[in-house]
Amino acid sequence: MASLKLVCALVLCMLVVEPMATSAISCANVAGMLSSCIKYLRNGGSLPSNCCAGLKSLNTQARNKGIRQAVCRCLQNAAKTITGLKTNLVEGLPRRCGVKIPYKISTSTNCNRVK
Repeated sequence: MASLKLVCALVLCMLVVEPMATSAISCANVAGMLSSCIKYLRNGGSLPSNCCAGLKSLNTQARNKGIRQAVCRCLQNAAKTITGLKTNLVEGLPRRCGVKIPYKISTSTNCNRVK
């Protein structure tokens, strides 16, 4: 009986901790880290160094599947609300900044499949 209680307690802890771990970064955080990229993503030209620094920081913070999926959704929502973004510049941003992201930054990306 004691082992059953222990298993139940562990499962309960997992249910409580996992949502907290996956929501460690908000869309406001994502927007703040990448706000310096917007002018470049609309017009091209020179890429601001603080844009790449923000992307690198965001990638570092997205250290598990749940957070990466949440960031993916934030990026998609932002792309839908910010007018004038050039798709090729958005999709090429990680490569230009030298950041390896495990999914394509695109409104067509299925964020539920991000690992």
